[in-house]
Amino acid sequence: MIGVVAALAAEARALESVAWGCGPACWRAPLADLHAGPLLAVSGMGCAAAEQAARRLIDAGASGLVSFGLAGGLDPEIGAGDIVLPSEVISRDGARFPASQEWRERLGAAVAARMPVVTGSLLTAAQAIDSVEDKAAAFRETGAVAVDMESLAVAQVAAAHHLPFIAVRAIVDTAADALPRAVLAASESGHIRIWRLMGGLALAPAELAALFRLAQRYRAAMRSLAAIAGALAPLAAGRHAA
Repeated sequence: MIGVVAALAAEARALESVAWGCGPACWRAPLADLHAGPLLAVSGMGCAAAEQAARRLIDAGASGLVSFGLAGGLDPEIGAGDIVLPSEVISRDGARFPASQEWRERLGAAVAARMPVVTGSLLTAAQAIDSVEDKAAAFRETGAVAVDMESLAVAQVAAAHHLPFIAVRAIVDTAADALPRAVLAASESGHIRIWRLMGGLALAPAELAALFRLAQRYRAAMRSLAAIAGALAPLAAGRHAA
């Protein structure tokens, strides 16, 4: 049985599209056993939360780990809704953790006909990279195609237990998109707090246009996550890779 770490409940909801019995009762819980599928942990944002979630999954019996959710694009060639199946997860301090090649190839083959699939390196950052300038700098310095805030921690836990790992990420904000700070401020414990979002926009109304643009990108990314969620089923059935 594999374990899936999703930072946000909204990301975990993509699993509702497949026959795993994932509804509000599971993506609101800290740890859930999906019907005929994987274990799921909604961690909240950041490496510390993702590490704790990954350890809970292993303690519950997971024999492989998946970091599942959204990411920001760093490579200007990547568009919203593209799926990233990175060959490795990296940090700016030089840490590198490879992903299972067999899992990547199988998932990529399953969805490549329906959506673009990108490989390369995935950067995990301690803080959100929210400006166009900072994204360009991160791309120049690391060569990573995309960035998230959790995958490195999940990869580290998998490596420490000698278990297979893969990151599955859908691009929401591209390299050309500035990420509204009101969105980041509204995130708490795996959920978006609408009242915080509205309050942030009231203080920074200039972000409204960027938020509408992000909403369009978000819909494309969530469609891609839902599509690849079904392709995870063979892995959830227990066919693991090295």
